[in-house]
Amino acid sequence: MSVEAERVPRAGSGEMFDAIARRYDVLNRIMSLGLDRGWRRKAVDSLALPRNARVLDLATGTADLALLIAELHPDATVIGVDPSRGMLAEGERKIAEAALGSRVSLQVGDAQALPFEDASVDGVSIAFGIRNVPDRSKALREMARVIKPSGRVVILELSEPRRGVMGALARTYVHEVVPRVGALLSGAKEYRYLQRSIEAFPPVEEFAATMEAAGLRVLSRPALAFGVAHLYVATKASAGVSPEVR
Repeated sequence: MSVEAERVPRAGSGEMFDAIARRYDVLNRIMSLGLDRGWRRKAVDSLALPRNARVLDLATGTADLALLIAELHPDATVIGVDPSRGMLAEGERKIAEAALGSRVSLQVGDAQALPFEDASVDGVSIAFGIRNVPDRSKALREMARVIKPSGRVVILELSEPRRGVMGALARTYVHEVVPRVGALLSGAKEYRYLQRSIEAFPPVEEFAATMEAAGLRVLSRPALAFGVAHLYVATKASAGVSPEVR
């Protein structure tokens, strides 16, 4: 293997996202038609946080969701974890601009091996990141381990629209528009990976079953924007909470 080949970042890795960190936020706004802001708000609401909550935001990236949690819950503290140093650097800049450094902290880390004690956080969130984790089951088990019995795990993820006319239009957007616009605006071929990773992500029922097998009880999994994304809301299985309408 050549030296050049060895330097090519693994698809979905922290190093791959380093290359697009500076324009990641604006690209998200454009390619989601601004819908990602509302999706994140739904995710925060679904956490149903208690007062003085301690929240863990995985695949935090540029800290969009971590900052929103802190803004909507002025008494909460948020720890953002991500494997990309470039994305975290952008997040640190945004935290400083928002003057939220006392309540939002970021660190390099792996969702598959979290450096936190059992039952130590009131909420766990991950937005648009679980599909990039090599061993999703392992990461889900870690989430189940660190969440308190009363806490919630909220996963926001893009998905492959599968039904109806609007689903067909959404598939065209995901398959054709997103990769082309992303590559055009960022000059990065990494956005072709986005299409492939969405295609490869398991169907809703299958992923929900994976969450259950990892020790989480899925409460709901509503579709967003005709199935372009789904919001999975869960709690620790031992909490004994009855599932809601899914």
